[in-house]
Amino acid sequence: MGDNGNGERVFVSYLTLRRLVGVLGVLLPLVLAVGWFVLSRTVELQWSISHYYATEMQDVFVGVLFVIGWFLFAYKGYERKDDVAGDLACVCALGVALFPTTSGSLAIRAVHFVSATVLFLTLSYFALVLFTKRKQGEDPTPEKLTRNKIYRACGVVMLVCIASIALYNVLPENRSLAARKPVFWLESFALWAFGVSWFVKGKTLWADP
Repeated sequence: MGDNGNGERVFVSYLTLRRLVGVLGVLLPLVLAVGWFVLSRTVELQWSISHYYATEMQDVFVGVLFVIGWFLFAYKGYERKDDVAGDLACVCALGVALFPTTSGSLAIRAVHFVSATVLFLTLSYFALVLFTKRKQGEDPTPEKLTRNKIYRACGVVMLVCIASIALYNVLPENRSLAARKPVFWLESFALWAFGVSWFVKGKTLWADP
């Protein structure tokens, strides 16, 4: 960064925003589920996280996605492709928020599905590729190596969750499994992995000395 005044404050603020995005990703499934339990007075999960759009938790669902989308749009990495990935993730986050899966229109549901899939693929790309980079000519610190292991683990979790959701959707219906809301849990695990990767990227844990 630049000087030790405004430049340092901007850097600290950027790290804080990364932590905030991480916290939002982790809390979103929990807030939606608990909020719905309280408002509906019934302990029952929705089919997926996106289905909370059709409940009283709609504003929370849309609002959090807009905040995450805004930050991803503002995200600046080392190279142009980092910015492109952030812009793409932003557009997809808005697509998930504005084109609900609960719509009666097949076209709107298709946009939602594509947006959600590309969003998680892009977020896994952040964790697996962009976050593991290091400055050219610098040897990674032990803390950086630890962070990279966490990033890769988070990226793999997101990919496994995406693949599992796709597999579940093409398999014959299993009522016993469906009753356990597997899509909700798989999306939650993917969001938690996303949140952890950004929380660690904010240098909250395993920060370089």
